[in-house]
Amino acid sequence: MSQRHNLSSIDRSNLAPIQIECDADFLPVFGELPRELNGTLYRNGANPQFESPGAHWFFGDGMLHAFRIDNGRVSYRNRWVRTPKWLAEHDAGRPLFGAFNRKLPDAPSSVTDDGGVANTNVLFHAGRLLALEEGHPPTEIDPDTLATRGYHDYGGAITGPFTAHPKIDPVNGEMLFFGYNAGGPLTARMSFGVIDRDGKVSRFEHFKAPFAAMVHDFIVTARYVLFPILPLTGSLWRAFLGKPPYAWEPGKGAYVGVMPRAGSPKDIRWFRSEACFVFHVMNAWDDGERIIADVMQSEQAPLFPDVNGHPTDPERSRARLCRWTFDLAANSDRFQRTYLDDTTGEFPRIDDRFTGLPTRHGWYASANPASQLLGGMSGLVHVDHHTSTRAHYRLPPGDTTSEPVFVPRSANADEGDGWLLAVLWRARDKRSDLAVFNATDIASGPIALVQLGHRIPDGFHGNWVAAR
Repeated sequence: MSQRHNLSSIDRSNLAPIQIECDADFLPVFGELPRELNGTLYRNGANPQFESPGAHWFFGDGMLHAFRIDNGRVSYRNRWVRTPKWLAEHDAGRPLFGAFNRKLPDAPSSVTDDGGVANTNVLFHAGRLLALEEGHPPTEIDPDTLATRGYHDYGGAITGPFTAHPKIDPVNGEMLFFGYNAGGPLTARMSFGVIDRDGKVSRFEHFKAPFAAMVHDFIVTARYVLFPILPLTGSLWRAFLGKPPYAWEPGKGAYVGVMPRAGSPKDIRWFRSEACFVFHVMNAWDDGERIIADVMQSEQAPLFPDVNGHPTDPERSRARLCRWTFDLAANSDRFQRTYLDDTTGEFPRIDDRFTGLPTRHGWYASANPASQLLGGMSGLVHVDHHTSTRAHYRLPPGDTTSEPVFVPRSANADEGDGWLLAVLWRARDKRSDLAVFNATDIASGPIALVQLGHRIPDGFHGNWVAAR
């Protein structure tokens, strides 16, 4: 019988899972929560139910965390997402899936082949709360209880993988999405689709990328959709030989496909650049002739090896804020890349009411310049593009932060007028806080801290849902 995770080797980085599901009312609040701040912060992340041989951090079972704020009072709830994999392993009392969530050789043949974990993001659209990861359809979640309702495929209108980073158009309420490996594992076929504000699928199409690659995020503006195909390549042949299925292969170079939103995949124009890698996009906009995209770019892919199984260079694998510029009127198929900052960071966010539109403000989690993602994010950065200034908030040594999430003061507040929410790991006390900052004055520190009695492992993404 396999054992639950041994925490001793990874406690200090707060990546070890927790083995509890709980509810907590009336959490202690230090400082004063704004009375306008009413709703729920949902977060998602990898929290393996069992230790599994060769398992990558990215593929742990999803666990949802919900902080509900109501007129200055805060309650908390957490639940595992009960995917088919989670249920099968829970019933068996042991791991049944290993590396890349493939079934272990000793798993009974009757066990599901579905290794989905729904662990990467959680967002609300068209009246549904959805837990997302990029290999499977969305999983619907009860927004109050966090109970798992099962896959939601929009009445069979979508099939295959669904990104963990769909974009919601703030003007018309559409949710745009894509999927990679749409032709099967480690294939170059991709999908693209649109779900309207009422939850109806209005588009679902397929196309072939220049090569098979891990495509974690994509780019949307008012007029265009961009698909970054970067050389963290997927290879069935490598996997067959026992080599890394996903590996850094810089000789492929970087491709970005630009498609008019009013067009179709046959209208994609492919732009090129030297090899680079991006997990996450901050925002992008266009003026009809140029597209500007701000992304967190590294020169090599972190967390994955090269094609020979060797780790990538830590210095070249650190992500920094970078601006991509696409000149649609030029004859060249090259796009320009310009770093805007030298601070190591990840998990960029904006005021989502301006997704795909010109933005002044952005935020991201930051780290020591020599750190990679697994080193933990130890601070927050506010970017003001109008003044080209940066504000920093640094945590005490050993503490880490989750992705920051912006909450507007009201539905019609100016861009950036509101609060920044982040879950902080307190290394000394081995527990977590929910921190609330004035979004444009993070350097002054939190205006309120909500104290949790246990820790929340460093996770991936989350979103705010205003009280209904």
